[in-house]
Amino acid sequence: MNVDEAIDKRRALRAFDTRPVPDGVITELIEAMRLSPSCNNNQPWRVIVARDQGSLGAVRASLPRGNGWATRAPLILVVCSRLEDDCKLSDRRDYFLFSTGLAVGEMLLRATEMGLTAHPIAGYDALAIKEGLGIPADHVLITLVICGYPGTDVSMLSDKQLMAEVERPARLPVGDNFFDGRWGRPWS
Repeated sequence: MNVDEAIDKRRALRAFDTRPVPDGVITELIEAMRLSPSCNNNQPWRVIVARDQGSLGAVRASLPRGNGWATRAPLILVVCSRLEDDCKLSDRRDYFLFSTGLAVGEMLLRATEMGLTAHPIAGYDALAIKEGLGIPADHVLITLVICGYPGTDVSMLSDKQLMAEVERPARLPVGDNFFDGRWGRPWS
């Protein structure tokens, strides 16, 4: 699969098969993140691979009802970082979030290439996960990436979530957030 195909095919689906993701596949996901660019090659991301019942249980217990669909996934990547681990530049350009986001983005494409769904979410009780998994207080739990093979059981999905399984959610028109040479001059 070419990169453009992976970009086009990547979706944040919510229906997961419960079969485990093999260690070799997880290693490929880790390698995609490990090789990602970061400011001064600082590699500020820290990732807990939750796949055993103890770590998965701690993460699943932190999910609100709207993200209950994620409890079917056999693998959840708990992605953390902290300000001190990456570049701090003028004008509040603290790169730890950006660098970590790049690593997650590259991993999402690799997961897509390997036939997995990798769905980052922001809805969870971060403090409960940090306590349950022993994440230091000075680290920011940036995202959970819900991973697994696509499934067919959609019984846990709301009507809105079900629609997103069928059709890619709409994107903004290019001119709304891409500008030609100057802010507010839409790219056409």
